[in-house]
Amino acid sequence: MNAFTVDVEEHFQVAALKDAVEIRAWSGQESRVERNTNKLLEILAQHNVHGTFFVLGWVGERNPNLVRSIVSAGHELACHGQSHQLIYEQDVSVFREETLRAKKTLEDVASVSVMGYRAASYSITANSIWALDVIGEAGFKYDSSIVPARHDLYGIVGAPVFPYKIRLRDGNELCEFPPSTIRLMGLQVPIGGGGYFRAFPYWFTRWGLTSVNKKYGQPFSFYTHPWEIDTAQPRVNTNWKSRIRHYINLDKCESRLHRLLADFEFSTMRSVLDGLELPILELAEYAKMSRSISG
Repeated sequence: MNAFTVDVEEHFQVAALKDAVEIRAWSGQESRVERNTNKLLEILAQHNVHGTFFVLGWVGERNPNLVRSIVSAGHELACHGQSHQLIYEQDVSVFREETLRAKKTLEDVASVSVMGYRAASYSITANSIWALDVIGEAGFKYDSSIVPARHDLYGIVGAPVFPYKIRLRDGNELCEFPPSTIRLMGLQVPIGGGGYFRAFPYWFTRWGLTSVNKKYGQPFSFYTHPWEIDTAQPRVNTNWKSRIRHYINLDKCESRLHRLLADFEFSTMRSVLDGLELPILELAEYAKMSRSISG
């Protein structure tokens, strides 16, 4: 069984567009998250799949009925932070305040416990390992924020590629479920969703994810966003790299999702983790390793 996950955010809140649409301008943008998320809920229902929805606190405050719809449809509610800001651009106090605020908002709206966390743009890196302690202190039981691959915005090269536990400084343990990657020509190549799912041909994604299951005997984590099935979203005038990242093959994403959901077995991230025996890493050793491999 594999984890199907959704990062619930507006189309204008992604890191690729942050220079073109500043946070202070968000309230003036067209909201499309409710429509798009409801469409994703319909797609998952067609395939009888329940997944984990990492909802942005900002979205939850403005769309409480959407949060309740996710839970009432049988999906797991998890947290995507508050304002979709990169963690390594925040200080500890701001990150702590935003994390607690987002968790409380989601739990109050849906009347459920929120156990999972995913950072905006996977921004737990060698420069923000400290965030794991804050996440644990906030009461989360698992995280899915550390990409074991190289990227200009995120990633810790050499980090474990399959689920594991991190023993935090207070002695508690936090499960980590990395977005899935595959070893290819000496590099870890992300294949777990998002822009990679749209950019790579489907046969490549299917081959990579099948390898995780069959060659390595491990579950994979897949992620998507509501805006990735929205071909009619307003186009933002930004640089060429950001345009490619955000808009490439939007017209192919929905049909590929149907194929993916038919080809693999999925459940919530919490359910998948509950069935695993996980190795444990000490945070101090992990932080030392991450500085070494990223510095």
